[in-house]
Amino acid sequence: MNDQAMGQEWLPGATGQFALTGPLRRLGGEHDLNFRGPTADGDIIVKAMRPQADASLVERQCAAIAFARTADPGLPLPQILPFPDGRLWQMVEDERGQPRLVWVQRALPGIAMGELGPQSPILLSQLGKMTARLDRALAGFALGPAQEAAKWDLMKAGWIASHPDVLGDGPRRALVEAILADYERVFPRLAALPVQPLHNDLNDYNILIEPGLTEPSKISGLIDFGDMTVAPRVCGLAIAGAYAILDHEKPEEALAALVTGYHGVVPLAAGEIDLIWPLLRMRLAVSVVNSAIESASKPDDPYVTISQAPAWRLLENAAIDGSLMGARLRAACGLPVTEGSERVMAWLDARRGSFAPVMGTGLDEAEVASLSVEDVIVPENPFSLRPDEARCLTGHADDRIRLGRYAEPRLIYTDHAFRKGPWKASNRRTIHMAVDIFAPAGQAVHAPLAGRVAMVEYRASPLDYGGVAILEHRTDEGDIFYALYGHLDPAICESLRVGDEIAAGAAFAALGAPEGNGGWEPHLHFQLALTLDGMGHDWPGVADPDDWTLWQAICPNPAALLNLPDDRVACTVIDTDALLAERKARFGSNLKLSYRQPVTLLRGWRHHLFDQWGRPYLDAYNNVPHVGHAHPRIRAVACDQLARMNSNTRYLHPAQTALAERLTARLPKELEICFFVNSGSEANELALRLARAASGGYDMVTPDHGYHGNTTGAIDISAYKFNKPGMHGRRPWVRLVDVADDYRGRFRRDDPDRAARYAAQVDEALAEIGRNGGRLAGFIAETFPSVGGQIIPPEGYLAEIYRRIRAAGGICIADEVQTGLGRLGDYYFGFEQQKVRPDIVVLGKPLGNGHPVGAVITTREIAARFAEGPEYFSTFGGSNLSCRIASEVLDIVEDEGLQENARLMGNRLLSGMRELGGRHEIVGDVRGIGLFTGLDLVTDRERRAPGTDLAYYVMNRLRDMRILVGREGPADNILKIRPPLTIGADDIDMLLDRLDLCLREAGAVLRATRP
Repeated sequence: MNDQAMGQEWLPGATGQFALTGPLRRLGGEHDLNFRGPTADGDIIVKAMRPQADASLVERQCAAIAFARTADPGLPLPQILPFPDGRLWQMVEDERGQPRLVWVQRALPGIAMGELGPQSPILLSQLGKMTARLDRALAGFALGPAQEAAKWDLMKAGWIASHPDVLGDGPRRALVEAILADYERVFPRLAALPVQPLHNDLNDYNILIEPGLTEPSKISGLIDFGDMTVAPRVCGLAIAGAYAILDHEKPEEALAALVTGYHGVVPLAAGEIDLIWPLLRMRLAVSVVNSAIESASKPDDPYVTISQAPAWRLLENAAIDGSLMGARLRAACGLPVTEGSERVMAWLDARRGSFAPVMGTGLDEAEVASLSVEDVIVPENPFSLRPDEARCLTGHADDRIRLGRYAEPRLIYTDHAFRKGPWKASNRRTIHMAVDIFAPAGQAVHAPLAGRVAMVEYRASPLDYGGVAILEHRTDEGDIFYALYGHLDPAICESLRVGDEIAAGAAFAALGAPEGNGGWEPHLHFQLALTLDGMGHDWPGVADPDDWTLWQAICPNPAALLNLPDDRVACTVIDTDALLAERKARFGSNLKLSYRQPVTLLRGWRHHLFDQWGRPYLDAYNNVPHVGHAHPRIRAVACDQLARMNSNTRYLHPAQTALAERLTARLPKELEICFFVNSGSEANELALRLARAASGGYDMVTPDHGYHGNTTGAIDISAYKFNKPGMHGRRPWVRLVDVADDYRGRFRRDDPDRAARYAAQVDEALAEIGRNGGRLAGFIAETFPSVGGQIIPPEGYLAEIYRRIRAAGGICIADEVQTGLGRLGDYYFGFEQQKVRPDIVVLGKPLGNGHPVGAVITTREIAARFAEGPEYFSTFGGSNLSCRIASEVLDIVEDEGLQENARLMGNRLLSGMRELGGRHEIVGDVRGIGLFTGLDLVTDRERRAPGTDLAYYVMNRLRDMRILVGREGPADNILKIRPPLTIGADDIDMLLDRLDLCLREAGAVLRATRP
C-alpha cells in the first residue's frame, strides 16, 4: 500500500477532532508525510513525521514558529493547531504498525513558488525582505542541536566531498568539484561571521505565493521549519537565492532583487555579500549530490529529484558571469564595488583640475555633441549603423574638439555583439560608459597622470576599438584604478609594451583615422574603471540599461581626470516618473496609457520602437505605421513637399488626383469619387453625410460594440463608446445588431446557417425604424470588427446584410480603417473576403502611416446627391503633403511586397497561435487573417467564460518582455495583434515564444486562484 492510500486510511481518525469536511490530499515531502484537508474553518495541514522521529523535532519547530510570530506578527508563518488535550502533537500508529508523530497547522493561502515558476524582481525583493524579517525575528531564539539538518547546513556542506563517485565521471563531476573548491576557499571568511538560528530551507516549495493577475503577486507563507540550524545569516539568504533564481531568464537581476530586499531590512556587509554567490552554488551542489544519492534508493519518489534538473541548468549556465556577481550585488545594495573604490573617487575629485590635459589642451570650451536616443536620429536604422554614419557621428567636418557624453544611451551600437539575446528586441548594450573626445586623426593623446601600461592591442573588427590601451594608475595611498584609451592609431602596438611606465603629461598615443580605429569618426574613448574583476582586459565600453547599476559603479564618470565637472559631460535621461506626473497635471484623466507600467518611446524603425534608454520593443500592435515606423521614403517625400508648399484642395495639384487614381484602381469600378480628410473619424462623419444625402434617410444600422471614431457623429454610431459609463447610450436613430462572432455569439460555428441568422437581425432593425417613423440611411460596420474582438465574420454574412439594406433604400458603408491596404494578406480590402461591393469605403490612419490623412471613396451617383447640398471643404484634407505621403504608402506596400509579407507572416503567426491554443487551456479561440489576429482568452473553455484579467496579465507581461500588444472585445479578453506589415519571421517567432511563456504563467496563476 502506498503512502497516499495509507494516509487516507488512518489519518482522518487521528485528526477527527479537527472536523474534516473532505478527504486529505497528499503533498510533497522528503522524509515525512504531508497532507492537506478541508474543515469548516478553512484548510489544515496534517504532518505525519517519519517513523522513530524524535518529538524534539516537532517541539523545536513549533517553538521557533511561535517565537517568530511573536517577534514579528506580520510574518506569514503557519499557525500551530493544538489537539483538544492541549498537546501540539499526538503519537499515531499507521497501518504498518509504525508509530508516527502527527501535528496540525492552519493552511496558509497561496501555492508553492515552485509551481508558479520564476517570479518578478518586485516579488523577489519582497521575498528578500521577508527573509530578513524572519532572520531578525529568530535572532533571539534558543535553537538546540539539529542533527537532522546537518546535510543541509552550509557550514557542513563539505560532506559532499566524500561522495566523489555519485555523479560518475565527466563535466558535471568536475563542475561540482570546482564549486566545492571555491567553497573551501571562502569558508574561513564564512566561519568568522557571527551565527544565529536560520530557517535554512527557504526553497521554492517552502515559499507560498498568493498570485495575482491584475494586482502584483505577494508572499503569503514561509513554511517547513524542519531543517533549522545555526549559521551565519548569509547562509539562509544564499539558500533562498539558490531556489528563487532557478530557471529565471535573468538570474543575476533576480538575485540582485532578492539581496537588495534583504539588505533594505537587515543591512549586509560587503564581505557577506561576496559570499552569497559561492554559497548559493554550494547549496545547489549539495542538492544535486543529495538527489543522486536519494534517487538510487527511491527511484519512484518525484520529490527527491524535483529541483535537480533546474539546479543543473543554473549551475551549467555559462552566460552567468560569476566573477562579477559580488560587484553586482554590492552595487545593487549601494555598497562600493571593490575595497578602496570610494577612496579612489575622493582622491580624483580632490585633484580635479590638476591633471595633465589628455588632448594637450584644456577642454573647458569644448562643445558637447549629443548622440543620445532622444536628441539624434543616428543611425537611421537602429539595427545597422552605416559606415558613412560611423565616420561622421557629430555631423561636423572641422577640427574643433567636441565631447561625447558619459552615461548617454545611444543607438549607434548595432553590431550583433551588442545584442544579448537571439531577437532584435532582445536586451542590447546602449549606455556609453566613457567620455568621447572628438578631434582630428593624428591628434596626440597624453596621460593625465603617471601610469603603467596594463594592456595594448589592435582590434581590427569593424566598429571595435581599433588601437586600444589600458593604463594602470595609483593614488597617493596606493589604491589602483585604470583608464582605457580607445580608437587610437594602431601604431601604439609597436611603440608600447605591457609594463611600460608612462609619465604624467606624456604623449603616448595618437587618435586613429577611420581606417584604423574601427571605422569611427576620429575620437578618443576615455573610460575609467575601479576594478578589472570580471573584465580582464576585454572591457565593455557600453552597458545594457538593465545592468547600468553595476557598470556605473565599476566605470564611473571620468570627468575628474579630464579636469571637468561631472555634469559637464554627464547625460541626463528622461525621468519617466516626472514625465508621468507632468502628464497627469496637464491632461485629462481619461487620456489613458496603455500599460500598467507606462513606456516612454522616442524612436521607431519598421516594426520596432525604442525607449529613452535605447531598449528595443517589438511593436505587434500599432497598425497606424502601416509600412513601418520612420520609413525613409515617407520622410523624404514629406521633407521634399514641405520645402515646396502645403495647401489644400481649393487649388489644383497633381498629388491629389494621383492619389485618387491610385486608390480607385484598387477598388471596384463603381467606386470612383474620392474625398480626402484628416482622419478616420472625419472620414466616417463624411460617410454618414453621404449616406443621408443619397438615401434621404437618417437612421443607421450598425453592429454592437463597433467603433468608428471620436467625433460626436462617430461616437453616436460606436456602441463601444456610447455604451460606456457616463455616456448617453444609444441614440433613437441608431439600431444595433449583433457582431457576427461565431465563437461566443448566439450563432456559432457548428451552425451552417449562422451567416444568414446574423444577417437576418437587420430585418428587425429595419422594422423598428419603420415602427418609429424613421427612415433608413444605411449600414456601417468595420468590415472585420476590431474592438469587437478581431472578429472574422462567417462567409456570406455581409452579402446578406447588404442585400437587405439596399432593398430598404439604404447605403452600405465599409469602414476599412483597420483592414484595408493589404493587411489581410490574401485581400487588399476586407470586403473582398466577403465578396461584396460597398457603396462607400472609409480609410483612415494607416493610409498616411501616421500622417493625419483619411479618405472616403464612393460612387458618382452618391457623390452627386451629396453635391446638391452646401460646399464640402476640409482645410487640411487632401493637402499636397498628405496626398503625396498617402501615395508613397501605397507605393511602398507594392514595392516592398508587404501584402505578401502580411500573408506569409500572418500564416506563420496564426499557425503558431493555434499550436499554443492546443497547449494552453486558457486559449479559447484563435482567429484572424493576415496580420489582423486575435487570441480569445477564457477562464473556462466549456463555458467560454471571458478571461478579462488573463488578457490584462498577458498584455502587461508581454510589455515587460518588450512586446507591445493590446486587448479588445466586449469583455476586454481578446489579445489584439496587428503589427506593421514589415514584421519578419524572427519577430513572429519571438512573439510566439514569449506568448507561450506568458500563457503558461497566466494559466498557473488562474489555477492557483480558483476556489
